[in-house]
Order: sequence, then C-alpha cells, then structure tokens
Amino acid sequence: MCVMRPSLLAPLRRRVHPPLATGILVAALCLMTETAVGALLGKMVPVQSLGVLYLLGLLLIATVWGLVLGLLMALASTVVFDYFLIPPAWSLRLNRDEDLAILGVFMALALLACTLARLSQLLSAEVEARKEADLSAELARLLLRTPDPGTVLQSAARRLARTLGLPSAAIERGVIASDVRHEAFPLRGEQVMATLLVPAGLPRQVTRRLRERVIPSLEVLLEAACERKKVADALRDSRDELARIADEQASLRRLATLVAHAAPPTEVFHAVAHEMGRILGAMHTVVARYEPVASAVTVGNWNNRPDLDATMPLHSHWTLEPGTVSELVSRTGAPSRVDAYLGAGPLTRRLRARGIVSSVGCPIVVGRSLWGVAIVSASTSDPLPDDTEMRMLEFTELAAAAIANAQGNADLKASRARVVAAADEARRRVERDLHDGTQQRLVSLGLELRGIGEAIPPELDEVRTQLARTAKSLDDAVVDLQELSRGLHPAILSKGGLKPALTVLARRSAMPVELDVSVCGRLAQRFEVTVYYIVSEALTNAAKHAFASVVHIGLAMNGRTLRLSISDDGVGGADPSCGSGLIGLTDRVEAIGGKISIVSPARGGTSLLIEFPLDERG
Repeated sequence: MCVMRPSLLAPLRRRVHPPLATGILVAALCLMTETAVGALLGKMVPVQSLGVLYLLGLLLIATVWGLVLGLLMALASTVVFDYFLIPPAWSLRLNRDEDLAILGVFMALALLACTLARLSQLLSAEVEARKEADLSAELARLLLRTPDPGTVLQSAARRLARTLGLPSAAIERGVIASDVRHEAFPLRGEQVMATLLVPAGLPRQVTRRLRERVIPSLEVLLEAACERKKVADALRDSRDELARIADEQASLRRLATLVAHAAPPTEVFHAVAHEMGRILGAMHTVVARYEPVASAVTVGNWNNRPDLDATMPLHSHWTLEPGTVSELVSRTGAPSRVDAYLGAGPLTRRLRARGIVSSVGCPIVVGRSLWGVAIVSASTSDPLPDDTEMRMLEFTELAAAAIANAQGNADLKASRARVVAAADEARRRVERDLHDGTQQRLVSLGLELRGIGEAIPPELDEVRTQLARTAKSLDDAVVDLQELSRGLHPAILSKGGLKPALTVLARRSAMPVELDVSVCGRLAQRFEVTVYYIVSEALTNAAKHAFASVVHIGLAMNGRTLRLSISDDGVGGADPSCGSGLIGLTDRVEAIGGKISIVSPARGGTSLLIEFPLDERG
C-alpha cells in the first residue's frame, strides 16, 4: 500500500480545524507537560525563564485550533505558570504587573501564531490553486487538441499524479470499482465516461481535494473533449457525405452528358457500369439485357481490378437461375439483393468461383417494360449498404433514358428511311407507268398520224401539213415526257448502276463536270438512288446559284464506308437554314444513316462531303 509522506507544514495548511475537544485535550496535556518540565528546571534556571516553556504549547494550539482556543490557552498558561511555578508556589496572584505582562505576551504570541497560520493557509491555497489551474490548462491542451480523447487518458493521468504529488494514477474508460489496491473516482458526464484510479490509503485531505476540486474540473474537460470529438466526427461524416454526393453527382452529370449527346448505347452501358461500380465501391458491376426465353446477355461490365477477368464477359449469355439476383429482378420487376449464393446451378457456381459473395440488382425499365438489370457485386462477407438500391436507381434511369433515346433515334431513322423508300418506289412506279403506258400510247398515236398523212391525196396538202405539225408536237411531248420520267427515276440507274447514271448527268449538265467514280459493282438500291439524287440536286444548285466554272464529283469506297464528295468554284455562301434544297439533301442522307458536312465560305465555293456506312447488304 502506498502512503504519502506528510509535510511538516501540513498543520499550517489546514483549512478546517480539528475537533475542539481534541484541542482542549491537547492543551491540557501541553500544560501538564510544560508545568512538569518547569518544576524540574526550576532549581537550575531563573523562574522567569520558565515561561518560555508555555510558548510551545501556545503556538501549537493557536496555530492548529485558531485564535479563540489560542487566547484561552494564553490565559490558561498564565494562570498555570503563576500558580505552580512563580513563588510562592500553589498560590494565584494575577494582580501583579509581572503577571499581566506575561499574559499580554502570551496573548500577543497567540494572535501572531494565528495570523501566521492564516497567512500560511492562504499562501498554501494560492499555491494549490495555481497548481490546479496549471493542471487544468495542461489537461485542456492535452484532451482538447487530440482527435480521440481516449488515446491520451494515461498521459493525462500521469500529469495529474505528477502535479498533485501522487504515487501513481490511471484513467480507464468505463466504470471500475474500488479494490484493496486502488480507490476509484467515477468521471461523470451524461453518463460515466471514465474512472480515475489512485492508490488506496491516501491522506483524507488529498482524497477530499481530488473529490472536491480536481475531479469536477477533470469531468468538465473530459466531457468537453468528448463533445468536441462528437462534433469533429459529425463534421467529418458530413464532409465525407458531401464529398460522396459531389462525386456521385459528377458521375451522373458525365452519364447525362453522354445521353444528351446521343452516345451509342454500348458506350453508355460501359460508362454506367464503371461509374456505378466506382461510386458504390463494388467489386464487379454488370449491365445486362433480358432475352425472351429466361436468359440475359451482358451489354456492359466493369471490375475494380484490371487484372481480374470479367465476371460476365461482354455479349455473354446466361440462363436465369433461381436464387440469383438477375432472376429475382426479372421475376419481381423490383430492386433485389442476394446476400449469399448457395445454389448448385452453373451460374451460381461460376459466381462463387469468381469470388462473388453478395449482389444487389436494380431493374432497367424502358417505357413500362422491363428491359434489363444493373448488378453490383461484392466479394466480402459484409453485405452491401442498405441504400445501395436507392443510389443505383439514378444510374439505371440514365441507362433507360439512353436506351429510349437510341430506340427513338432508330425508330426515327427507320421511319425516315421508309418515307424515302416509299417516295422512291412511287417515283419508279410513275416512271414505269409513264414509260410503259402514256409514252407508248403517244408514240403509237404519232405513228398513226404519220400513216394518215401519207394516205391523204396530194390535193389536200394543207391537211397533210397540219397532220405533220400535230405529229411533230406529239414527238416533242414524248421527249418532254421522257425528260420528266428520267427526272423521277432514270431507267439507266436501274439497269446500269451509278457510274453510267452519273456519267449521263455530267454530260447533260450546263457546266463542265469532272467525274471520278471508283466504285465497282452495284450497291444497294437505297444508296444508288440517294447518291444519284444528291448529285442531280447539287448540279442543279451549282447551275442556278453558284455561277461556277467547273464541278468536281468523286465517289469512292473506304472500307465499309461510301464517300461522296462534290465541290465547285462558285460564289459560295450556301446556308442550309435558308433554303429547302440543302435541307432536303440532309434529310435524305440521314434517312439511311449517313452524315453530311457542308463547307461554303463566301466567294470560296461550296463543298459537300457525304459518308454512308454500308451494312452487310450494302
């Protein structure tokens, strides 16, 4: 057991006097002892010198028990000294000047001793207050500057022990009971935050000092440190949450930009898988499209480690198995999760072999139909966070928007292509009807008129002349009809293809044309018709508006791309928004999936570049 060594000045620093009965008893013992010693010394020293013996007891009583008992001790010392030691002994005479002087000296010494004791107490209190203030400041710096107060509790305990002169001290978290070796002081806030442990058997005034002055300030500091930690944790959580939200919003903006720019669905699916996996902290992500017969196909995927093989490679098909998240979403049409893959099917075994432990799936709904599913997977035993489904919805909505846009664009292009094809077919039908019907009838009618003219007698020369003029008008009408039918759909294009048809256009042009056609063989009818009418319209525009001296036309194949270029050296300044000609060309090109670019600076000529991607049928 550790016991502190008492100080010689400890009685002077007492703030509370010992019991009065104890003081009276001590005073009586001091008087008896001093009188006995004085009686022994009375034969060896002068009697007046023996009064010094009573000063010791007087100083003790006045210092420890205060002024009142000190004054009483001074009076009692005077009476006892006079009665027992001053001759004649055993007689009391307090009316002498000598006795009154002794009483005055004793009274003054008692007053002086009390004053010194009080000053000593005040000085001691000030020193202790300064130590406690320094200790509080030091503990405040220690506890309030650290992110986690629990990590510095032992350092705080050591400084407390050093400042208060304790053999040792410890601060432990939680509630700890006192035992034979330690005395426990709970440090309470809203609840017990920690326990201060000091050695058992400390002096009462030390434990009282701890309980009354040190513990309350330590509790305030510890509670403030805990509050500061709570505020710091809340701020850190808020900052992390804001950073997460900002990162998530940035990801969604990138995806929205792809969707707004009509990026191909495959690019959007890969971006959705990447951004979703990165934001959610997943191991694997998959975007899949449901197939008609209980199966799905991967259209986008991502792994958080490039060295890992894809869980579901791109374009891979798999059958929906009970117990898998893809089957749950397909069956319920709602977000679902699987915390463990326990089945024995091939898909489940494959997932387990790839280290997949749990998954969350969110449906991709286009219109009102279930189109596919987005899946995030983890490879740890900890389940994915509870808000994963809600956070995935924003990504799947963007994927659904991309699919809807792609389908809308595809439907629009198909509709425009059907309109163009129907118009071309109508022109071909009109051209065929004119050629096979009206044109042939007009030719036959002209032949009949010439036959009739040859059968008219010579004397009817005026009639013969009139019939000849009528037959000539019919021939001109046939030529006009041929030109009209050729403008609707030239027969040479259907019979010979692009090269002879473009050659005829060049020859019939009102300005020189340099033609370079390096396409061999026939193309799909929609491409041939579109190229023919683009060249025809461009030559017409150049003749009417460009005032060009020459037109260059080039047609070539570049891989699976058909490239048509038309340029002139005219006045330029063509604006697609100011006329229907160029707008019509743009619509016809885009109707079959092509792209057109128009460059026409003022006084710099006009250049058209058209590219058509050819499919397997092109």
